[in-house]
Amino acid sequence: MGHIDVAGVSYRLPDGGTLLDEVSFRVGDGMKAVLVGANGSGKTTLLSIIAGDAEAHEGAVTRSGRIGVMRQFIGSRAAGALPADATVRDLLLSVSAPGVRRAGRELDAAEAAMVEDDTEAVQLRYAQALSDWSDAGGYEAEVLWDVCTVEAIGLPYARAHRRGLGTLSGGEQKRLVLEALLRGPDDVLLLDEPDNYLDVRAKRELEERLRATPKTVLFISHDRELLAATATHVVTLEGGKGAGASAWVHGGGFESYHRAREDRHARFAELRRRWDERHARLSALVRRLRQKAANNDDMASRYRAAQTRLARFEEAGPPPEPPRIQRIDMRLRGGRTGVRALTCTDLELTGLMRPFTAEVFYGERIGVLGSNGSGKSRFLRLLADEGAVEHTGTARLGARVVPGHFAQTHHHPEWNGRTLAAILEEDHALPLDLAAPALQRYELVHRRDTRFDSLSGGQQARFQVLLLELSGATMLLLDEPTDNLDVESAEALEAALEGFEGTVLAVTHDRWFARSFDRFLVFGADGGVYASDDPVWDEGRVRRVRA
Repeated sequence: MGHIDVAGVSYRLPDGGTLLDEVSFRVGDGMKAVLVGANGSGKTTLLSIIAGDAEAHEGAVTRSGRIGVMRQFIGSRAAGALPADATVRDLLLSVSAPGVRRAGRELDAAEAAMVEDDTEAVQLRYAQALSDWSDAGGYEAEVLWDVCTVEAIGLPYARAHRRGLGTLSGGEQKRLVLEALLRGPDDVLLLDEPDNYLDVRAKRELEERLRATPKTVLFISHDRELLAATATHVVTLEGGKGAGASAWVHGGGFESYHRAREDRHARFAELRRRWDERHARLSALVRRLRQKAANNDDMASRYRAAQTRLARFEEAGPPPEPPRIQRIDMRLRGGRTGVRALTCTDLELTGLMRPFTAEVFYGERIGVLGSNGSGKSRFLRLLADEGAVEHTGTARLGARVVPGHFAQTHHHPEWNGRTLAAILEEDHALPLDLAAPALQRYELVHRRDTRFDSLSGGQQARFQVLLLELSGATMLLLDEPTDNLDVESAEALEAALEGFEGTVLAVTHDRWFARSFDRFLVFGADGGVYASDDPVWDEGRVRRVRA
């Protein structure tokens, strides 16, 4: 078994601001601790420090046991993202033990060299790579990976290992990594939003697996049902006004967490009120004695003593301020369109579903449900006209319908390396004086000079919603919009959708978020697509022949 001990960890941003301020907590053997906090509070950065991907500026992290890491965006690692042509094997190697990872990459390189050149030196390199792969436990890893690929995508490893990651849904990629980590030899797991992109059946299975595993687990999640079912301890990152985040730990599980947090905030407020009252009394005393000392030398010593008391009181400083509460104001406007906002006639996404016909009317909120890999994300991409999506039949948008697409994976290479202020000014003709109020409403104004790819997942999600607000879209195509949003942001999005004048289609596996929709379009396990007045969460993986 293993443990994690975080002691006085501080981390400063490139602009000099403090992100983490003397964070300390311990996750003991077998504990299931969740790390919570507002988007951008430093959760992913802290997990990266614990994993060894980043270094703290102050403090230390001690760990015991082997560490397995699932990063927020599948395929990313300390050295950078996996290549665009990465395969299932590449992904499984990226979450393997360092020795297996090194031996596997050398074996892949030696095999590639054999294709180009079969000289004796290349053959000897390949033979040595095979031997190193065996010594590192590579063949044992392949046996484990076979179980993982069958469970996650329904294919044995021998058929799946060269499959491109781009052919798998986000949920299938997540399940593949989770299977490898939960079944693997690691003693401690660091999981950054493991439930993102998972369908509800997979989320329920994840809840059972986390409860049952003897491994020590520290994970980040915003899914309240998952937290209530699995977390034995809640580690919260919170900061006062203008301060970096520090940590406090609630050991009573998530069911009692909100009451404990409210009580803690109330204690902070009461301590600050008492400090302010005492400070006011001491200051008033000093002023009175100063006046008296000016006319009476006998009062001078009392005046100096009062000054000393006030100076020592102020030097000790006030108690911590109550954590700052986020105030997010999303204003999705939309506009009037034709009555029939979307008409699908004998629509079939090639290899994913049987033909179906459906109509969506102006103003409806439609939840798009189904298992991972059933074609939901591709359906939205087809409607958004983003890239080639093979299909037959038609999907016709109504009069004055302008689609706005929220991407599931936040994949926007055109924004990488660019700051939020630059994107708004160059792409949306919004100079900083006009952009700043909008960024402030999304709690992003302090990140205006930050590159998009350096934002947290939740901040990227909020920025995408802001761009939808500016786009003039009259039909929102939202692909898992709440996955990376903290609770306050998700509630702000729900409120904005209630006031949106237009049509909404949203792929979601968020059981709480789905309560606000009018009806549902369900992608079934048999390849059929059907309408339902109530959410349907028990559809399994689509039964199809996979190459």
